[in-house]
Amino acid sequence: MVVLAASIMTKTGKVLVSRQFVDMSRIRIEGLLAAFPKLVGTGKQHTFVETENVRYVYQPIEALYLLLVTNKQSNILEDLDTLRLLSKLVPEYSPSLDEEGVCKMAFELIFAFDEAISLGNKENLTVSQVKQYCEMESHEEKLHKLVMQSKINETKDIMKRKASEIDKSKVHVESFLLYQIN
Repeated sequence: MVVLAASIMTKTGKVLVSRQFVDMSRIRIEGLLAAFPKLVGTGKQHTFVETENVRYVYQPIEALYLLLVTNKQSNILEDLDTLRLLSKLVPEYSPSLDEEGVCKMAFELIFAFDEAISLGNKENLTVSQVKQYCEMESHEEKLHKLVMQSKINETKDIMKRKASEIDKSKVHVESFLLYQIN
């Protein structure tokens, strides 16, 4: 099975989040995503639509669609299993399932999609495992944050010293001017 892309879009076709898992041009993925709303009929029982090149596997989530774009050679049962996993992940990372809520949590959703799908293939993971992997901290990240915080603190100290030096020089200039006036 090869998942080409996983996307969340409005029912009118506006793409909110999209993650490509294989190398493809931007024009191609935009064309595939733009074609999807025209292919979906209202009131259908099916959760997939096939074209000559790709298969769209989708699930409505309130006013949105969770969409997988796969190649036609992929196993439809595996595609549906992947869709099921992603449909459980979306509410975990975006509590409000509307356009604003999904856009606000776009990066978290993309990170979760990346954990669930690797190079177009579904990883054998549960929702709790994906959450655990996304929450893991790296030693390098902690070290980088500590270095950045120390630089910020050092800069603040330098600013305070400069401000006190400026205040002292103002006092000296004012006293010098007062001395000359008298």
